[in-house]
Amino acid sequence: MPRVKRGTKRRQKRKKILDRASGYFLTKSKLYRAAKEAVDRGLKFAYSGRKQRKRQFRSIWIVRIGAAAKLNGLSYNKFIHGLKKAGVELDRKILADLAVNDAAAFKSLAEQAKGALA
Repeated sequence: MPRVKRGTKRRQKRKKILDRASGYFLTKSKLYRAAKEAVDRGLKFAYSGRKQRKRQFRSIWIVRIGAAAKLNGLSYNKFIHGLKKAGVELDRKILADLAVNDAAAFKSLAEQAKGALA
């Protein structure tokens, strides 16, 4: 089998890692081995962070909907249950946006939920 020295491929691979590590502190941005460990760790956190972001946004939406529902005399779970019974199929993202930006529309939804519960 012929001998392979990997001249350009090795350089490309290392350059890619060091480019990703630019901005890291001290040797993590300059030395290949430290940079590779830091980049691998960073990519791991980036992956889990994309999942966590979805959870965090959902919890923010729930807090906003709950606060607006309280202003209209309902708890969060009664409000959601009432909307389900009334056949309103809006997701929490839209409901939270209405709660923050359009109080009149949210109030009408709250009235629909109360009517469905009664």
